[in-house]
Amino acid sequence: MKIREINAMRGPNYWSVRRHKLIVMVLDIEDMEEKPTNKIDGFNDRLRAKFPSMYTHRCSEGCEGGFFMRVDEGTWMGHVIEHIALEIQTLAGMDTGFGRTRDYGEKGVYNVVFSYLEEKVGKYAAEASVRICEALITGDEYDLEPDIQKMRELREAERLGPSTGSIVEEAASRGIPWIRLNKYSLCQLGYGANQKRIQATVTSETSSIGVEIACDKEDTKFLLMQAEVEVPKGEIISRETSLEAACRFVKYPLVIKPIDGNHGRGITVNINTYEEAIEAFHAAKLVSQKVIVEKFVTGEDYRLLVINHKLVAAAKRSPAHVIGDVKSTVRQLVDEVNKDPRRGYGHENVLTMITINQLTQNIISARGYTEDSVIPSGEKLTLKDTANLSTGGTAEDVTDIVHPANVSMAERISKIIDLDICGIDIMTSDISQPLSDTGGAVLEVNAGPGFRMHLAPTKGLPRNVAAPVVDKLFPKQGDTGRIPIIAITGTNGKTTTSRLIAHMAKMHGYRVGYTTSDGVYIQNRMLMKGDCTGPASSEFVLKDPTVNFAVLECARGGLLRAGLAFSHCDVGIVTNIAADHLGLKGIHTLEQLAKVKAVIPETVLPSGYAILNADDDLVYDMRRNVTSHLALFSMDENNPRIKALQRKGGITAVFENGYVTLCRGEWKMRVMKADLIPLTYGGKATFMIQNILPAIIAADVQGIRIEDMKAALETFIPSPAQTPGRLNLFQFQNFQVLLDFAHNPAGLKALQKFTDNLDAKVKVGIIAGIGDRRVEDNTEMGSIVADMCDEIIIRQDKNLRGKTEQELIEMINNGIKSKHPDKKTTIIPSEKEAILYAVKNAVKGSLIIVCSDVIPDALDLVTSLKEQELSGDVIFGV
Repeated sequence: MKIREINAMRGPNYWSVRRHKLIVMVLDIEDMEEKPTNKIDGFNDRLRAKFPSMYTHRCSEGCEGGFFMRVDEGTWMGHVIEHIALEIQTLAGMDTGFGRTRDYGEKGVYNVVFSYLEEKVGKYAAEASVRICEALITGDEYDLEPDIQKMRELREAERLGPSTGSIVEEAASRGIPWIRLNKYSLCQLGYGANQKRIQATVTSETSSIGVEIACDKEDTKFLLMQAEVEVPKGEIISRETSLEAACRFVKYPLVIKPIDGNHGRGITVNINTYEEAIEAFHAAKLVSQKVIVEKFVTGEDYRLLVINHKLVAAAKRSPAHVIGDVKSTVRQLVDEVNKDPRRGYGHENVLTMITINQLTQNIISARGYTEDSVIPSGEKLTLKDTANLSTGGTAEDVTDIVHPANVSMAERISKIIDLDICGIDIMTSDISQPLSDTGGAVLEVNAGPGFRMHLAPTKGLPRNVAAPVVDKLFPKQGDTGRIPIIAITGTNGKTTTSRLIAHMAKMHGYRVGYTTSDGVYIQNRMLMKGDCTGPASSEFVLKDPTVNFAVLECARGGLLRAGLAFSHCDVGIVTNIAADHLGLKGIHTLEQLAKVKAVIPETVLPSGYAILNADDDLVYDMRRNVTSHLALFSMDENNPRIKALQRKGGITAVFENGYVTLCRGEWKMRVMKADLIPLTYGGKATFMIQNILPAIIAADVQGIRIEDMKAALETFIPSPAQTPGRLNLFQFQNFQVLLDFAHNPAGLKALQKFTDNLDAKVKVGIIAGIGDRRVEDNTEMGSIVADMCDEIIIRQDKNLRGKTEQELIEMINNGIKSKHPDKKTTIIPSEKEAILYAVKNAVKGSLIIVCSDVIPDALDLVTSLKEQELSGDVIFGV
């Protein structure tokens, strides 16, 4: 079996609008197409023996053991691999269960689709599941454990930590979108100008001065002492020669720790001899230039969490330890503790497994034991010198018993240090009593404190400490940090519609970011060049902190490759569905293509609008699955679908009596006479009218007035600046050049209708076959251009996309000859040379129609030729 490709969906997609995180593996099962599971001796038994837990997989049978029933009946290996990929993720601690295996459209090739929690784990599971299945087929031994451990390691390396993850989950539960900005813990909550940022538990509103103070234990201690907060006696040193004097001044027992350390690094506690102090000093120096020598305060270790200057949680922390039972060694006791199902690898469970490292061995040795020592019954042996959960410690929630004086002190400290989120470490014998009564002390103030001990304490009540963080970042009720998102898809007209809506929004005062097939624009400045209709380009706009209105062109390629970059939009537009790119990525029919495009209207928020073409049956049928308001547009005001929605009071846009008209219910609001809109070339470009109709609906539902729409339509000129490659007409002295991106039969037919209305003695067409189109599509384009033009120049695209130059020429030529066998045809492979040939040989009054695939290059060339003529250097034409 052979894996052709593996793609990770990260947003709404062809396979599921609701389940975003899916792996799509294109798998060729080769000769196994002829060998379903019931035709391979012993396969079913080996599968059951390897994965007994698969009994819970219900599959299409809908009951436990359902998948095994399918295996017994006979199913194909793609289906088996789907279930293996899901099961090995579950065995690695990532329980996920959605899967689909569907025919790719080629014999023996399948789309194997399954859910994942972490992308790298999902991709690894795809490859591992094929290896496992092949071993089950042949009967070879296969050890699952290395794969399971590898997936755990990938998860720990990739996933957000518990603190960041909790804030992101809380934000998502409120409908606040989020984007991970790096491979660590920097995340964006909200979009564009409304975004906030977090990095672990530091936010974009956290004081940088506060963080600096908290990271400097000397400054922290000094400020707290001045504010009469109980802190341990201590001294700051930087050289070993100062250590002995500091020990005498502070007096044993001591704590020695780095001045700017965190997460327990370099800290040594309960030091009782100068020899121990020297060793601790060097451990601290590995972390920091300066070291603090401090009185070791006895008692229990408490962490008080303050958010927005309010105490929200408190926990008593205990370092990793074992209790002797007079028969087990230290190693055996640790192994027994690690059997607790709450303990896991890294952060996968509530508690972390205890490891015995050099630090642990030193601590054990200081107590007179080794790993093989048997501990007396009931004796507690501490294994770590800090109470961090990440090293195997435990936490007990004590929020409800913190004395009011201690609450007040903690909230005051947060203001003294100037931290909106801080963790305050306290040592005291009883947190329910004031520190002044117990002789306790504040040990540290931490910026970016971990939330794990509060979210899932070993004992006591879990606290949703992420909620107050989100409350602080988005204090307004119902604020989701979103900006308006208009998403546009379809076969033809997407780019022009996107640009027109962006123009309207910009004139209304919005700071617009928009994506098109020629680039990404922030306001009107192009920041990315090329086909930018995929999720990466959309995310570029949504991450930009200057943008407060997004217009996103979304093409089929990105939808199939990774899904959408956003979960929901405010307006979703589908212009039309026509044959284009069929036969690629498993999409072979118009119905399948319509399902891809339907992702856009299905992601519109319930309060938003899905704007659909009522003249297109496939587009109109998309209304069945939308959960938002519905709006329709049509070139025929008497379209029954339009009339039905108008009777219900819905919003429609129609072309009627020469006007582009917006309708609310049955009331008409004429926006502008179509032949006065520059984009329509005096009404000759009727397909441009079809692009205008959904644009005025989108503008209307976003609160843009008709007067402003009209002003935008009057100033939106079909030109290289505003509509590059879309009906760009250049007037030379003796002829005209029309440059357009028409690249499929439907687009060419629309272009033909327009050029039929243009006066020209001779029409010369420059066209190319397209490598990733079907033979019948290229042939049809040849026949259309044969009807449209008197002479034809066949050129070649820069990228042949899997076909030879001769094959593409033959397809176009066959189409031309099928309509007009004697049509004058010239073959010039280079687009540049083809344009130059046409221009230099143009007869007076002719029209050269250039269908280009690399618009910027063609525009630069034609513009340059026009400038040469204007300068008087040359007059082109015969």
